[in-house]
Amino acid sequence: MAGSTRKKKRTAPRRRQGNSQKRHVSRDPAHTEPATLGEWIGAARLRTLPLSVTPVLIGTGAAIVVDRAFHWVIALACLIVAVALQVGVNYANDYSDGIRGTDEHRVGPARLTASRKVQPRTVLIVALGFFGLAAVAGLAVVVRTGHWWMLLIGAACIVAAWFYTGGKRPYGYAGWGEVFVFVFFGLVATVGTAFVQAGSIPDEAWVGGVVAGLLACCVLLANNLRDIDQDRVVGKRTLTVRIGRRATQALYTGLVLAAFLIVVLLAQLYPLAWLGLVALIPAAAAILIVWTYRQPRELVVALALTSLTSIALGASLLWAFVG
Repeated sequence: MAGSTRKKKRTAPRRRQGNSQKRHVSRDPAHTEPATLGEWIGAARLRTLPLSVTPVLIGTGAAIVVDRAFHWVIALACLIVAVALQVGVNYANDYSDGIRGTDEHRVGPARLTASRKVQPRTVLIVALGFFGLAAVAGLAVVVRTGHWWMLLIGAACIVAAWFYTGGKRPYGYAGWGEVFVFVFFGLVATVGTAFVQAGSIPDEAWVGGVVAGLLACCVLLANNLRDIDQDRVVGKRTLTVRIGRRATQALYTGLVLAAFLIVVLLAQLYPLAWLGLVALIPAAAAILIVWTYRQPRELVVALALTSLTSIALGASLLWAFVG
């Protein structure tokens, strides 16, 4: 009996120690389940990809107005540049916001870095890989067209994509995100697409670029409205944080309506552009959500509807210019 008692006293501490180790392992971030393919795709934020397609559609249509020819190889390369940059900046944002701790309690798409399911270095490498793909496709366009000075434009696009949330002083944290989105995802992407195909910049490219840029800004406004409370806490001074919830809702509505007003004006010269008014259906739904939402997660739907509105208007303008 005495020997049996001593044996129980020796084994009991080992059992408690083992249970303690198991509890410690479960809290260790290093033992978090790895990200799934679905989470990687979610981090690419597919809802935003129409924003990269819209300027290519409009720019290609504007080029056909001038050149009366469809340069599909160059157009495809422009599409690869735009989409790769969009995906690259989304992964770069995941990396930069994740290492800063900005995404700790963010709603919306999967956050690979903040969730600790993927090493930050891995997310960074993927982001740089997409930037590299955009650079290669852009270089192919430059070689094909001979406009070597456009390498500077391409470099500026990649720099702007990185410093949106990257670097010591990201401009996205200072309220300048909408300005850069309008310039690069609107004017630069649309005008650049038209120029490399037509060799000149038609007025339709400038006007269409404004439409693409306005709706790209609206997507960012919906995104930042969703995250306004978290951004305030972590010190991310987006335009939405600076001007407040109501002003953001009003600005969002005004920019959407301005984009449709431009389409109406274009319809005076290109009657098929009237078809773009069909996009008022998702646009009106998005505006309704922006003004009446109860939970931040509802604004993810508004963001997706705004992206749908963007690509619908882009396709209608392409059709109008070509027709």
